[in-house]
Amino acid sequence: MNSLNTTLSLLAQAAPPAAPGGSLLGNPLIMMGIMIVMFYFLLIRPQQRQRKELAARIAALQSGDKVVTTAGIHGIVHHVKDHTVMLKVAEGTMLEFDKPAIATVSKKDVPST
Repeated sequence: MNSLNTTLSLLAQAAPPAAPGGSLLGNPLIMMGIMIVMFYFLLIRPQQRQRKELAARIAALQSGDKVVTTAGIHGIVHHVKDHTVMLKVAEGTMLEFDKPAIATVSKKDVPST
């Protein structure tokens, strides 16, 4: 019986004390979850919104809209096809681009009366 008491007291001394406030494994997991949520709301979600807005502007292209391509070419939309856009880049110069090559769109100016 004496050896059992001695063994139990040694085991109790060797065991690490319990951490106050919960387990140590929960804290890093909670922090990791908070970081993932922050990345989603600060980086991923705004980028998705910008991509959707650009796709909507490209889908609504009309003749006369001013655009800039991903190559940096400025032009005015002359004709819109299913997958391509014909741009007027200079007097008498037309270039055909794929729709995904359009980087920015600004609508044609509406004259005020």
